[in-house]
Amino acid sequence: MAIKRSSDNPEPPKQTRKKTSIKQSNYEVTLLSPQANTQESEQNEDKIRPQKLADYIGQKKLKGILQMAIAAAKEREDPLDHLLLYGPPGLGKTTMSLILAAEMGVDCKITSAPALERPRDITGLLVSLKPGDIIFIDEIHRLNRMTEELLYPAMEDFRLDVTIGKGQTAKTRSIPLPPFTLVGATTKAGALSSPLRDRFGIIQRLRFYELDELTLIVKRTAEILNAAITETGAIEIARRSRGTPRIANRLLRRVRDYVQVERVETITEELAATAMNLFDVDAQGLDWTDRLVLNTIIEQFHGGPVGLEAIAAATGEDRKTIEEVYEPYLLQNGYLSRTHRGRTVTAKTYRHLGYAPQEPEAKQTELW
Repeated sequence: MAIKRSSDNPEPPKQTRKKTSIKQSNYEVTLLSPQANTQESEQNEDKIRPQKLADYIGQKKLKGILQMAIAAAKEREDPLDHLLLYGPPGLGKTTMSLILAAEMGVDCKITSAPALERPRDITGLLVSLKPGDIIFIDEIHRLNRMTEELLYPAMEDFRLDVTIGKGQTAKTRSIPLPPFTLVGATTKAGALSSPLRDRFGIIQRLRFYELDELTLIVKRTAEILNAAITETGAIEIARRSRGTPRIANRLLRRVRDYVQVERVETITEELAATAMNLFDVDAQGLDWTDRLVLNTIIEQFHGGPVGLEAIAAATGEDRKTIEEVYEPYLLQNGYLSRTHRGRTVTAKTYRHLGYAPQEPEAKQTELW
């Protein structure tokens, strides 16, 4: 049965349709107008990242090694050796790769291991390189086996081996590659296979930042964001940043928001502390979940030892999240200990959370 168009909704004439198209075009422009703010935010983010090795704050030992490697490579007119950076997230591994590219005067292509699922992904990236270019692969320990094996000849001999065809007609063709530098970043250096790890000429660990280094980072970022801050205000934010520049910059933005809403011109120590308490970040950088984990071990498990599964069940947090996100900082800063029997809190934790330390004798009698 044919369906007749209702006379109440006639097909618009061509002229009307044109106007609709123009209106839609204008509407799209209106929708895209917030991009100006996004671009401004991205520009600020680019400014926050130092552009030169001399402007990079902290990691003095790493900077010294890289300065020597850059000078030697420039003198030989060779690319840098392949570099593996490992350590906790947020310490500047991506920033360092961009600085290396700027110092060497080459391009830097940034990707991550999960994005290189198929062989053609890494193949397309490698064949597009120019001499001396830098490839930065984040979370490189998550590369699949096939992609990793393609990297072996590329890193050693600057050669890409490609298999063409299938079965008995399959042929291997070698494609020459320009000399390049691979910068790998990982939070789990032990998860890399030995053949891949051994192909890096420079392997360096990024350490947590000291309070004075973080204070300089906070002051520099505040200047870029046009946020007035006192010396003590910068120290207060740096103290709560868990030794990590990424967290320091994030906390600074939240304090800036608080000061802006409160109509205050300068970030002082008192205002920074008030804003951080509002966001549940205490004086030692522990957030709500950190304290939840520690309080649970003390109150429900008498300070431990207790297994990770029991902690996850009691707190309602995912086991992997506790192990990979919260536990490293607590372990490295002496709030938590890990034994073959499970996790235990330390005397430092009792003091920080305001508990009276439990006597060993009392714990022993409770077990029996």
